[in-house]
Amino acid sequence: MKQNFTQSFKIQAVEKALNRDSNTSLKEVAESLGTGFSTLSRWIVQARNQEFETVSVEKLNSMTQEKRPQDWSLEERLNMVVACGAIEGEALSEYCRNNGIYPHQVNQWKLDFVSGKPQETKAVSRSEIKALKQENKALKKDLNRKDKALAETAALLVLQKKVNAIWGSDDEDNSQ
Repeated sequence: MKQNFTQSFKIQAVEKALNRDSNTSLKEVAESLGTGFSTLSRWIVQARNQEFETVSVEKLNSMTQEKRPQDWSLEERLNMVVACGAIEGEALSEYCRNNGIYPHQVNQWKLDFVSGKPQETKAVSRSEIKALKQENKALKKDLNRKDKALAETAALLVLQKKVNAIWGSDDEDNSQ
């Protein structure tokens, strides 16, 4: 049976596959999405070759207005876990796709609630990320400068000791 996946689902699937953990195989990602391994592999090749259809401006605007899974409140997450509780298999995948999330995210939310540690994720804005990157760069530059100064000082001390060992120290000349 051939399934017709939406273009946005294919793009999200490729992003998930490319951003997976090093412990997760591509086959496991395909299974969690409800697709075949070869299908997901083909989508990745198509994405690399830029063969996916271009997304219209209207669709792009609607996609950017959709909430990311990390933007969901705890109440919304709980409602989704409850709603997905009775759904299984392909129906669950379809329901999740329609809501802009993956089934594995619902499973993770469920585990978080069961463990008693639901995490309220904090969305970090681009400006905050940019500021942190600039601060990190400045700190690395300063650390590099200080490392060079320390190395120069250590080299001067070693040379001073060698000079004193060869020609004697200035203190010996003054005492005579």
